[in-house]
Amino acid sequence: MRDTTIGRDQIAAAALKIGPYIGRTPVIEVDGHDLGLNSTRLVLKLELFQHTGSFKTRGAFNNLLTREIPASGVVAASGGNH
Repeated sequence: MRDTTIGRDQIAAAALKIGPYIGRTPVIEVDGHDLGLNSTRLVLKLELFQHTGSFKTRGAFNNLLTREIPASGVVAASGGNH
């Protein structure tokens, strides 16, 4: 079985690679009590502010930038589960 663990180094490399193409989105902290949960600190990354309205852009760009793109190009279709 192949080890698919992703570490800090791989995340940092991906962030550098996709940085020019992906917008920076805000991070906010919320008290869980405000949402009817136990009083615990929640940290939310608001990816809804990406151009696509989704976090999926990060993974898609990282995937495309790590491989050779065929001359015919790339088409991606998703019903919501990219």
